[in-house]
Amino acid sequence: MNTKRRIMDAAAPWAMRSVMYFMVLVVGYIIFDIVKNGAPVISREFLLGMPRRGGSEGGIWPAIVGTLCLVFGTVIVAMPLGMAAAIYLSEYAKPNFFTATVRLAIVTLAGVPSIVYGLFGLGLFVLFLNFGTSIIAGSLTLACMILPVIIVAGEEALRAVPQSLREGSLALGATKWRTIRKNVLPYAVPGMLTGAILGVGRAAGEAAPILLTVAAFYLPFLPTSIFDQVMALPFHLYVLATQHPDAEKVRPLQYGTALVLLLLVLGLNMAAIILRNQFRKRFRW
Repeated sequence: MNTKRRIMDAAAPWAMRSVMYFMVLVVGYIIFDIVKNGAPVISREFLLGMPRRGGSEGGIWPAIVGTLCLVFGTVIVAMPLGMAAAIYLSEYAKPNFFTATVRLAIVTLAGVPSIVYGLFGLGLFVLFLNFGTSIIAGSLTLACMILPVIIVAGEEALRAVPQSLREGSLALGATKWRTIRKNVLPYAVPGMLTGAILGVGRAAGEAAPILLTVAAFYLPFLPTSIFDQVMALPFHLYVLATQHPDAEKVRPLQYGTALVLLLLVLGLNMAAIILRNQFRKRFRW
């Protein structure tokens, strides 16, 4: 029995290490393939030019601008709401059946397929509120999609702050809100930004929700208001890869668009990580 247990104890780390290496190799191969085939396409004209001939030629500048508009609109809406909900659930809500039900609903919504959010956005923002297929409809739909991730991550980050920091502040006569603002939030922000990073990465790469609420494949001009329809990199890549009649001709554009989308998501995540690390350096317990 002891011999069998020793063998299992020795084999378990190797098995987990093998799975980890396999996953790294798969992801590395995908990234290598995208970079290898997409890098030759990247040029000033491709990045800053307007699309031509139904998107089969020219650049992807409107898709880049449209994606950035959607991401920033999503962050502006989702971050304040997500952080406020996390603060309420962690600091103010009493542990009862209603609160437990709300938490269960939030966790459940975090796993809902993105196409369901797209149908929800189509019904509420596009049709009922009459926003039409527009930036505001797409941003609100994406914000609803990433809200559960931000709330769950934010609540966990707030719970990780030692209770002694709250008790010490309250013992000195500080109000509940001042205690949260001065003694809790500064230490919880790095963890809350982690949830935001995950949410932004998902929002930037989703095609299903924007397909029904905002995205168009061929719009050779830039948006002028939040009620305009826009191109977006995920949807542009989807159409080039699956719907374009001359798939072989546009294959280089597929890889180029995929590489730009990959770099855009990576850049947004890196910016958020740098901001998170700055907070961690300033506030330690």
